[in-house]
Amino acid sequence: MRTTLLIAAALALPAHADIIIDRANGYTLNSAGQLQRFTSLAFDDLGRIVAVGSEQETAAALPRAEHIDVQGKTLLPGLIDAHGHVFELGEIASGVELYSPTSLSGAVRAVAEFARSHPKNAWIVGFGWNQENWKLGRFPTAAELDAAVGDRPVLLHRVDGHAIWVNTKALEMAGVNKDTRDPSGGKIERDASGKPTGVLVDAAMELVNRVVPLPTPAEARATLDVALVSLAKVGLTSVHDAGIKVVQDDIYRDYADHGKLTTRVYAMIGDTASDFDELSKDGPLKSYANDVYALASVKLYSDGALGSRGAALLAPYSDMPSTKGLLFYPDAEMRAKMDKAMKAGYQVNIHAIGDAGNHQILDAYAQLIPKYKNVELRHRIEHAQVVTPEDIPRFKQLGILPSMQPTHATSDQNMAEQRVGRERIKGAYAWRTFLDQGSKIACGSDFPIESPNPFEGLHAAVTRQNNAGVPAGGWYKNQAMTLTEAFRCFTLDAAYAARQENVIGSLETGKWADFILVDRDIFKIPAEQLGKTQVLQTWMGGKRVYKK
Repeated sequence: MRTTLLIAAALALPAHADIIIDRANGYTLNSAGQLQRFTSLAFDDLGRIVAVGSEQETAAALPRAEHIDVQGKTLLPGLIDAHGHVFELGEIASGVELYSPTSLSGAVRAVAEFARSHPKNAWIVGFGWNQENWKLGRFPTAAELDAAVGDRPVLLHRVDGHAIWVNTKALEMAGVNKDTRDPSGGKIERDASGKPTGVLVDAAMELVNRVVPLPTPAEARATLDVALVSLAKVGLTSVHDAGIKVVQDDIYRDYADHGKLTTRVYAMIGDTASDFDELSKDGPLKSYANDVYALASVKLYSDGALGSRGAALLAPYSDMPSTKGLLFYPDAEMRAKMDKAMKAGYQVNIHAIGDAGNHQILDAYAQLIPKYKNVELRHRIEHAQVVTPEDIPRFKQLGILPSMQPTHATSDQNMAEQRVGRERIKGAYAWRTFLDQGSKIACGSDFPIESPNPFEGLHAAVTRQNNAGVPAGGWYKNQAMTLTEAFRCFTLDAAYAARQENVIGSLETGKWADFILVDRDIFKIPAEQLGKTQVLQTWMGGKRVYKK
């Protein structure tokens, strides 16, 4: 009910008036990425910026405007998350929250309590478990979940989204047993006798996911409503949704048609299979409903994640020499998927975590980009997390954008070096190395795997510390960004990665009036306080969509 009221209140505000924001402590970037100051922002009744500068300049540009005095509050461009999962962010509110438990027993208790309080749920679904935080030295098991819930199927998503933990009932319903083979690009964790233990990694997750009932249209809309409120609250005026299906595209267009999208969405079609065939019939949708929605890119996967050891490495894992992780597809099949999307005119954005995954995709781009050399689509690698030093320059040479998530580094610091060792870690989360070679980094969070709060991302990018200030001095601080660089990668360069830098990403004449007011001057406070920044108001297209 509270979510509905918040949305209704935001959308009920006047949307058709020339407005001037006065007495602002304003910061923006210009088209060259240089930091600029201003005290007043003017935008017309369509939500486009008419003037940025002093009160005198904006008043002259819009002499009949309504004036809003923000009393010296800091005003920034709306922030952009270049990699998130919008509907999944909303789904978390309706499932078991497993980010908080600090032990296996605590997680099992949370599942049991949720099941007791939701007796009508056919499936118990949860999000956020991480065995590394529990110091188990192993994955949890179905038997441990059975002790909490045995009569209904349980499906719990790992924090990185690349493994699921299920109970015996779920395995039985999915028909997963000792005789079930590992699918290509996936792994069923097993005991010494070959019996599934209850954790399925990457492509193996689909064995269970396919028997889970799909959300109803009403449920899908409810999750989107929850997500939109969450995004506006943290100052995100645009997000790149990393992998959607036909049903989600239908909802986005409907919301855009009816003025219900309070955050711009640049969506990526999930894979090049049947959903792509349906959604690409009319070619890329570069802009819809005044740049509120776009569907002009494709999301593919090269490998899994580091925490579940699904990320594909060129050499074995340092803490488990028996495996090198998993490439999802052979080289030829991956190139065919990329070629299909590129031929249809779509930007290709590929998840690659391990150095083998990144290497495979860079090789494929090197072969395919010359084939379409007259088309600037700004192809991306999502995460670019562990890259060999020899491969990092190829991003710049090929024109591939690294789309990276600063909080992944501070979340992964408890296991990343264990996974890859002291040498390979030098090419991991290597923001400074990419920036120094001239690469533009599009920053995001990969929410709900991480918090969608971009100020936590700015904090991680600048300090290389988590929210608790760990480690002292920063984790591999030599790879940190300056605050201006981090600000740029959450604004102008994130917009560039969606080919939208001419309409959003900075507060300049002719662009949309997407901006936020915050409770502190982020360019004057100690870097350690960045993550504590609170958003007071969020405006998208000249309309206020959130007020604290």
